[in-house]
Amino acid sequence: MLIPKVKICGITNYPDAVAAMDMGADLLGFNFYPKSPRFIAPEKAMDVISKLPGFMDTAGVFVNASIEQIHGTNDVCSLDWVQLHGDEDPDFCRRLLSHNVRTMKAIRVKDQTDIQSADSFFTDAVLLDAFDPEKYGGTGLTFDWNIIGHMGKRVFLAGGINPDNAADAMKLGVYGIDVCSGIEAKPGKKDHKKMRKLFENIGHLRG
Repeated sequence: MLIPKVKICGITNYPDAVAAMDMGADLLGFNFYPKSPRFIAPEKAMDVISKLPGFMDTAGVFVNASIEQIHGTNDVCSLDWVQLHGDEDPDFCRRLLSHNVRTMKAIRVKDQTDIQSADSFFTDAVLLDAFDPEKYGGTGLTFDWNIIGHMGKRVFLAGGINPDNAADAMKLGVYGIDVCSGIEAKPGKKDHKKMRKLFENIGHLRG
């Protein structure tokens, strides 16, 4: 049985990164969208990443950035994943395939149609998030997980995941869960007690 990965997103500082890693995170997400309350500059992100061990995977979150901007940030931060969380189309995502980084396309889900649209994206994974007309993720909103069904690709589930529902999310057979606002003291600062509770509540599912 596949053990779902846990991605802790919205990391803005070293203490939160270390705490997430020590508690069991598989990926750490850094948000490079300037309008996000969790924005971190590439140089500051690299200052955190450079202090982490090599086994800790990192993901950069981009919203409608250009190919050049993504490459520039990746040159600074040496990311393992590029997470496209805006209105990027399949062709844009395909243009990143030839580069030495895994790609993840976020899809903001309103209904089953949005789930089906994931098939058009040739990325290493898709991330299913709750739709919000004004924000690109990190809203704390969730959607009806029952509509996911079986998908023939790696799926990260996001949107309103917190210590109380994380175990239910992991039981859906997804590749991983993406947790952000559900374990925050405020945007960009993790609540370590909430984060510890999350990992305690999913510990039995991770062996």
